Amino acid sequence: MIEKKVKAFLERHGFQLNNMSIAVGVSGGPDSLALLHFLSEQRERNFLKIVAVHVDHMFRGDESYQDALFVQDFCEKRDIPFEMKRIDVPAYMRETGLSSQQAARACRYSFFEQVMEKHQLQYLALGHHGDDQVETVLMRLTRGSSGKARAGMPFSRKFGPFAIFRPFLCLTKEELNEYCSTNSLKPRIDPSNEKAYYSRNRFRKSVLPFLKEENPAVHEHFQRFSEEMQMDEEYLLELTSEELNKVMKKEDNRITISISSFQEMPMPLQRRGIKLILNYLYNDRPASLSAIHIEKVFSIIRNPHPSGTLDFPSGLRIIRSYGNCHFELNPPERQSYRLELSGPDQLRLPNGGVIDAQLLNGAQEMEIPNDCFIVDLEQTGTPLIIRTRQNGDRISLKGMTGSKKVKDIFIDMKIPLAKRDEWPIVTDREGRILWLPGLKKSNHESTEGNRLLLLTYIKY
Repeated sequence: MIEKKVKAFLERHGFQLNNMSIAVGVSGGPDSLALLHFLSEQRERNFLKIVAVHVDHMFRGDESYQDALFVQDFCEKRDIPFEMKRIDVPAYMRETGLSSQQAARACRYSFFEQVMEKHQLQYLALGHHGDDQVETVLMRLTRGSSGKARAGMPFSRKFGPFAIFRPFLCLTKEELNEYCSTNSLKPRIDPSNEKAYYSRNRFRKSVLPFLKEENPAVHEHFQRFSEEMQMDEEYLLELTSEELNKVMKKEDNRITISISSFQEMPMPLQRRGIKLILNYLYNDRPASLSAIHIEKVFSIIRNPHPSGTLDFPSGLRIIRSYGNCHFELNPPERQSYRLELSGPDQLRLPNGGVIDAQLLNGAQEMEIPNDCFIVDLEQTGTPLIIRTRQNGDRISLKGMTGSKKVKDIFIDMKIPLAKRDEWPIVTDREGRILWLPGLKKSNHESTEGNRLLLLTYIKY
């Protein structure tokens, strides 16, 4: 019965168990032991090369080591090549800060890859079954996963230069237990599978029985949902990639999108577009990232305020600045500077701009553009200070009474957030702001006097 189900399932996916070289992940539990036995029974008929691979995560001391010896003995009796490794996962957790499941998975898959390279194997077979699929989909929906993650486990996927496949997704846990019983297999039982500490165990014991009572074939419907969603997602991602390339600009660890053009894309593509950007920038996607973060990006894009900032896990910063939204991984810290100017000179600023200072002879009658400013050094004294902005900065504007916040001037002039922190501000030695180069002048500008200094701002 199981053989026919699995064969039909594999054929539906265009998968043939012929002339294949396979690593089989085996814990010693019912699912993986049934898989190893099933594939070993197919060896001669389908010309299979199989190698059993076991990892002792060292969570349970001698008990888990006995699991490894059990699998080794099982393989020796059936002439199945066997590879195992004991890995101190608790120590790895302390080094990396990963959870027990994340750390165990990372160590396990690393060893799988080593064995596959050593034995020149093509595929990795895993014993996940239909009940596992139901639990996985429900868990991911519950914690807020998005995109393809909501579809659960794929039947097959790339694994570096290799491929993973799961031939038992069409079966239930009960069917695998029956298979073990029929074939006199006596698997090891991991006691952690009974602990309510793990969320999967809570779904397994509380939610799954209810669903099976409603419909004993629920795993088949979840598997169909998984496959349909994966196909739909792949197609939508292709469309998204095509449209996103029209509205975004890539620069090393920074991606910029035109907000107006991005919002012309259909909403399903917008959502996937944000996710593609995050996947591109993150080498290792943080486990804490979820659909909630994507909604936060939309909130900043749709906000009527022209500017805003979001800080995401692992150093990703998202900056809304007028018509653009910037995604930058580990952006450089703000470049604060304070330079002094006492006479003719040319100062190169950290932002790439230049302040050029030249002495003028006597009073001047000329039209002074915003990128130039004339200072009477007899009035201001020296040195002049060129610095970045500070909280509470205000300037007394030329031709106006009172003063205005520098922050409000940046907003009025639509200066991008990233440039405000490095924009030069010229003050006298007392700290009074004389000039915002290229933007606004104070009422201290003078074209009369014996010690006039012409300042010119050359943008980078």
